[in-house]
Amino acid sequence: MVCMVSRQGRQLQRYSKSGSRLVVGCIPYKYNPGDGGGEDLDKSMEVLVISSPKGNGLLFPKGGWETDETIKEAALREALEEAGVQGNVQRKLGKWKYRSRSYDAVHEGIMFPLDVTEELGDWPEMHTRERKWVTVAEAKEGCQHPWMTEALDRLVKRLSSSSSSNNSNGTASAF
Repeated sequence: MVCMVSRQGRQLQRYSKSGSRLVVGCIPYKYNPGDGGGEDLDKSMEVLVISSPKGNGLLFPKGGWETDETIKEAALREALEEAGVQGNVQRKLGKWKYRSRSYDAVHEGIMFPLDVTEELGDWPEMHTRERKWVTVAEAKEGCQHPWMTEALDRLVKRLSSSSSSNNSNGTASAF
């Protein structure tokens, strides 16, 4: 059973030693049917972007990492709450510091790839956010956060090297 209510408040929020809010997010992705991860990832792969509740550009699902969950559970929760998808969280893409546009504060953002296995028809924030599958190029063009674009670049590089090693020796690369 999936919880259909978003968490609210900051009572369980984690903070870094320097006092920055710890934010966890993911880049939901899937391969186009029939392509299975060809060499040109811009044609063979799509990423899921969501709208900001304020309507300012495209984002990947992200939010506060709370004290009662692991970092990967937080990434899964944010993907479910904000984008209505579930899947397999893979190895961390990196960690970035960024200034919040809503608050005068610096946050630390940690991003993961999410290999999407299920897209839900109903999800907690479906009335406040739109979701859309786009190409990598469209995501880069529409994303207004340089740190998220850098995370997407890292994902594409990782999947490209995985795809080329799969094509050259017939074995799968682990994430």
